[in-house]
Amino acid sequence: MLQGPVLARADVASLTEAEAAAELDQLALAIARADQAYHAEDRPDISDADYDALKRRNRDLERHFPALKRANSPTDRVGSAPAEGFGKVVHSVRMLSLENAFAEDEIAEFDSRIRRYLNLGAEAPLAFTAEPKIDGLSLSLRYEGGHLVQAATRGDGEIGENVTANARTIADIPHHLTDAPDLLEVRGEVYMAHADFAALNAGATRTGGKSFANPRNAAAGSLRQLDPAITAARPLCFFAYAWGAVSAPLADSQMGAIARLGALGFRVNPLTALCDGPAELLEHYRQIEAQRATLGYDIDGVVYKVNDLDLQRRLGFRSATPRWAIAHKFPAERAWTRLVAIDIQVGRTGALSPVARLDPVTVGGVVVSNATLHNEDYIAGRTATGEPIRDGRDIRPGDWVEVYRAGDVIPKIRDLDPARRAPDAQPYIFPDHCPECGSEAIREPGDAIRRCTGGMICPAQAVEKLKHFVSRGAFDIEGLGARQIEMFFVDPDLAIREPADIFTLAARDGANLAKLKNRDGFGEKSVGNLFQAIEETRRISLSRLLFALGIRHLGESGSALLAQHYGSWDRLVGAISRARIGEGPEWEELLSIDGVGTVMATSIVTTFHQPAERASIDRLVTQLDIQDAVRPATEGSPVAGKTVVFTGTLEKMTRAEAKARAEALGAKVAGSVSARTDLVVAGPGAGSKAKQAAALGIETIDEDGWLALIGGA
Repeated sequence: MLQGPVLARADVASLTEAEAAAELDQLALAIARADQAYHAEDRPDISDADYDALKRRNRDLERHFPALKRANSPTDRVGSAPAEGFGKVVHSVRMLSLENAFAEDEIAEFDSRIRRYLNLGAEAPLAFTAEPKIDGLSLSLRYEGGHLVQAATRGDGEIGENVTANARTIADIPHHLTDAPDLLEVRGEVYMAHADFAALNAGATRTGGKSFANPRNAAAGSLRQLDPAITAARPLCFFAYAWGAVSAPLADSQMGAIARLGALGFRVNPLTALCDGPAELLEHYRQIEAQRATLGYDIDGVVYKVNDLDLQRRLGFRSATPRWAIAHKFPAERAWTRLVAIDIQVGRTGALSPVARLDPVTVGGVVVSNATLHNEDYIAGRTATGEPIRDGRDIRPGDWVEVYRAGDVIPKIRDLDPARRAPDAQPYIFPDHCPECGSEAIREPGDAIRRCTGGMICPAQAVEKLKHFVSRGAFDIEGLGARQIEMFFVDPDLAIREPADIFTLAARDGANLAKLKNRDGFGEKSVGNLFQAIEETRRISLSRLLFALGIRHLGESGSALLAQHYGSWDRLVGAISRARIGEGPEWEELLSIDGVGTVMATSIVTTFHQPAERASIDRLVTQLDIQDAVRPATEGSPVAGKTVVFTGTLEKMTRAEAKARAEALGAKVAGSVSARTDLVVAGPGAGSKAKQAAALGIETIDEDGWLALIGGA
């Protein structure tokens, strides 16, 4: 699916009409798919930020090429068609969406645009309301004679889903009103509080049920159940903030109408405020953003509305949005929240990694309660070389911190607000001993990470090494994942404390499966399947075994290099056992492997020379059938032993195919040109690499030349 950052690659003004038309076609499909997933299926497949970028791009294209605007343009569409399974409700007054704003100058433009439309001077009074934008599911409640007769979702703005029976189960929605107009449609947002969301997901985890990504999805999925009993069991809430059809005015102002809804028994948001102009709107926006993490429910911005209802009527509507309102969205990928504590996690290499425990906050559509703090220098407000970051401000438990999730990566702490720090807040002291085993945690010169020296006596390192051992790129034992490793590690009868224990598990359990069958998640069939999966992995390639050992600095590619060079386990372990760091023929041989440097070599030799680690490896090897590495058939190969670089566009094969073919012929494929490069294959569009090769006098051929060169090999 097209994403906002992709579409932003070309400036709208630089496009031809044909290019713009093609892009609008793609945008229409992408936005329709996103609307269906979000509104109808309650499973959004792109982030809010990407969706907003798609809509903005579509709007900009339509403004620059007005003749290309579709009759059913996404700009004019609200929500998605009602789902099957619910009765349909035609809204007597359309339920529209809001125009979005993201920058402060857009709010000043919003004010100016209204003044121009109404012919109001810059000094004329113009009041607005500002209220939190609840991140939930829109709902319209119809009351006749004070009785709730119908509840409907927004749907596509004109036709929604009849969810009356479900809405009646929500405690915040009155069934009867006193002193209300004969006809009153109350509109608002159904949502789920953070605490209720956490409890719902915890219950789902215990029972093996479906968990939700965020409270909005949970609220939407709960309200749109065909069985009202399921909705009744879900803790839903409702804020009222607007109205549709009404037989008599609620008030003459937006603020007055909200107060009237509150008097009728609806929950209205206490943070709604009356503001005089853009400056006060932005100030209230900042105040609400500062409280966001402590509200107990999700908001994704602040909504501004002209307060005078007569002016609202004069301003009217565009095709899908009112002129008199705008939603000022929070940045989608960041939020402020409170740092509750700093915990230390110990990884498989002994690294002590600080983790921020946060008051939960939704960032980029995901509820975040933990974030990385990188290392002790980052907490202290400095780089590894002592230069200040965040102007030298350290991070302390209790601080208000800014969390971000750029690119859907692990949440991180960007900054802190020193003005909100408690007077008695104490600097965080990074531990110099492992919190898991008590061993000394040292920081080697030049290393940003402090590491536990306990090795396999450290339970945290042992567990993480075992998790790595059974991971996909290693032994990949079906039915034995991270959760099962944690369970077996602490089991007194069937303990798995090192890799060799995995392969003795069946023998220890014996023919009687009673011990394991009583463990959570295991039955007779699953136990049998697990034992079979373990047996099937006893036969393992040399490279996968090396990677599975979890040696620091040795990844999959390095493991493959070692396997190809030494060929067999016996030859490898014999050479490494005799190697001495910095000297001797075995050390020189190890360093001669292209791709193995001093850091990796030191780590490999150190691991095999640690008595406890070596004994654990030896116990494992007795349980395995290790397959020798298959060396490439390079006899007669014209490129065996040469370093080749591919650059530009290959037209007769993919880059991956070319790389695989070259490696099969004994060549090494590099990503950059250097004095050690033997051959450059340059296709159309080759740039700096081809120029560099020419400057270094390196042979350069085109794709046809490459195919001719290797054709007979």
